[in-house]
Amino acid sequence: MKSGTLFLLAAVALFAAKEKMTPEDRIVLVRGMSAEFATAKQSIPRSKKPLPFSSNGTWDKEKWTDAGRENGPAARAGDQVQVTRIEINGDDIEVELNGGFRMGPKWHERIQVGTGSRTAPVSRGSNPTVGTVISVKFEGGVPPIESKELKKILAPILDFEKRSATENYLESLPDPIKNAIKEKRALEGMDKDQVLMALGKPRHKSRETKDGTELEDWIYGEPPGRISFVTFSGSKVVKVKEAYAGLGGSTAEPLIPK
Repeated sequence: MKSGTLFLLAAVALFAAKEKMTPEDRIVLVRGMSAEFATAKQSIPRSKKPLPFSSNGTWDKEKWTDAGRENGPAARAGDQVQVTRIEINGDDIEVELNGGFRMGPKWHERIQVGTGSRTAPVSRGSNPTVGTVISVKFEGGVPPIESKELKKILAPILDFEKRSATENYLESLPDPIKNAIKEKRALEGMDKDQVLMALGKPRHKSRETKDGTELEDWIYGEPPGRISFVTFSGSKVVKVKEAYAGLGGSTAEPLIPK
């Protein structure tokens, strides 16, 4: 290959490395990864600090082993895990699994939000999670990257491609429900298993009996930001509502019941 061609390829690679993610890139990546399931290919430890993982697919195995000895595993080989948060920083992407590492209560646990006359705490309390956070490091900064590319980077430790019974079930569903699950949203008419596939486990559940009908709310999200209420009658979703909770213990305005 001629030297001029080599120089051109090097220049293109350098330019690509300097590209930064746009706000639109970030939204697409977060949507593509949020609530995704994967199978652990090896033991993944819990860790108080994000576990460093290089974008070239390597990691400090000794450091991970030490974290496992101290805190135990977040997942063993063959276990299913779920992505519960994606945070994009300057030179890394933090991938939270199974709720991350948490030991105590958060400041917002006394905040309550409501639908109509009902209110409920946003979070359950101080029960620790059994998850962890993986910090995917990019030399020179995080480039524009899609979810499928991030999954390939994580392929040495997480298998996102294995077609499971859950995926086969998903393909058998009516298009509106199947599309809602893929878009990570709840839809009236879904059952509880389908909501779990779309949104994962709720932060909190509450029940009440109204006009002889038992209703159960599943609450998703944390303040500050959007809080989603998914209301079941029996095993079916009968209502999906959203509210917003602010900082400093504020609560969302009550939603007007239908």
